[in-house]
Amino acid sequence: MYNRILIANRGEIALRIIRACKELGVESVAVFSEADRQSAHVRYADDAICIGSSKSIDSYLRIDRVIAAAEVSGADAIHPGYGFLAENAQFNEIVRNCGIDFIGPTPEAMEKLGDKASARAVAKAAGVPVVPGSDGLIQDEADAISAAKAIGYPVLIKATAGGGGKGMRVAPDEVSLRTALQQARTEAQAAFGNAGVYLEKFVDRPRHVEVQIMADLHGNAVHLYERDCSVQRRHQKLIEESPSPLLPPHTRSAICEAATRLVIQAGYTNAGTVEFIVDQHNNFYFIEVNARIQVEHPVTEMVTGIDLIRTQIEVASKQPLPYRQSDIKLTGAAMECRINAEDPTKNFQPCPGLIKGMFTPGGLGVRFDSHAHAGYIVPPYYDSMIGKLIVYKPTREAAIACMLRALGELRVDGIATTAQFQQQVLRHPTFVAGTVDTKWVERELLSKH
Repeated sequence: MYNRILIANRGEIALRIIRACKELGVESVAVFSEADRQSAHVRYADDAICIGSSKSIDSYLRIDRVIAAAEVSGADAIHPGYGFLAENAQFNEIVRNCGIDFIGPTPEAMEKLGDKASARAVAKAAGVPVVPGSDGLIQDEADAISAAKAIGYPVLIKATAGGGGKGMRVAPDEVSLRTALQQARTEAQAAFGNAGVYLEKFVDRPRHVEVQIMADLHGNAVHLYERDCSVQRRHQKLIEESPSPLLPPHTRSAICEAATRLVIQAGYTNAGTVEFIVDQHNNFYFIEVNARIQVEHPVTEMVTGIDLIRTQIEVASKQPLPYRQSDIKLTGAAMECRINAEDPTKNFQPCPGLIKGMFTPGGLGVRFDSHAHAGYIVPPYYDSMIGKLIVYKPTREAAIACMLRALGELRVDGIATTAQFQQQVLRHPTFVAGTVDTKWVERELLSKH
């Protein structure tokens, strides 16, 4: 086991990793920007090092400064959390070349699965269903038109290095394809420094279902069942839950087994998430792999009883998985609401600023993962999430009731949050029935305002 782990992140995920380190008897090292000097992860870590000014490009994204902090502090491993450098294969490789362990997959596996086009090829080789699409990247407009004719309209243009909906366009016909192709490429180049795109068949009203996997360095790989993340706005998740409502048992088994096959085919190790879309007939198709821990990992922890961050650390330190597939049981129902400092009445405009007062909910089955507190100033430089409210109950119906109660208890004075909007979602008959899709929020709740 490691002696010291540096956490190359901030906010609630940094605090979550620190807690796992403390339970393992491992010292933790925080890095922070000037804006985060008073942040909770800085206070609770055993050591803390400032790595730059407030903007992430001058701090959390500075590979040289993160590495220097690890070397100066004597850390023998780095946990990247999610976001920032978590899926940067170059950072991963540099860390390892400096004689420091990276708590995550190898750079090779990360690179292979981080590129959506090559990830599709891995999925096909593993016999995992993929959405019908182009063979590799689109070279030019003529190539796009030819591929679209073979796939059939409407088609979805996707950035190969994409995420968060950037570099993504729907083209219902050839005329719109010509325009959307250039738009997607331009956006992808600006967002990711990679203009590569490919085409997929557009699946109408899909659900977003992802499978949590964990694999060790000894050839063992397991799934920890699925999460449904269909409640989204502009490809950003608002509510996640497990198990996925209305997913038949045979489909659940098939999708989880497919995810495990894919990561074995890729030679993947540590934690990861295999993402699928599920159509209205419960056919599922692979879309991508997130080669890191996910924001919504607590949902899986609640329904399986397994500490995913602890397992990540154990696996990276060359320990075998402490459980087999037959040991992992899915019990009860869990939900997570991302509490963002955003104003839903103003098109979800970010609301940085001083939290004047804060009351967090409690009670049986309620968990609140957050770095925020009364007196905390939410900085304008980073993601707007200030916490994750998670509930666990024996049934989905009970989980919804518990989440509504917990959201009602949550008070964050001084800034706007998404909590009231999430209560609206939870009360909606479509959500209660479990029949939402990835565009439902925009179509049914936001278009009417």
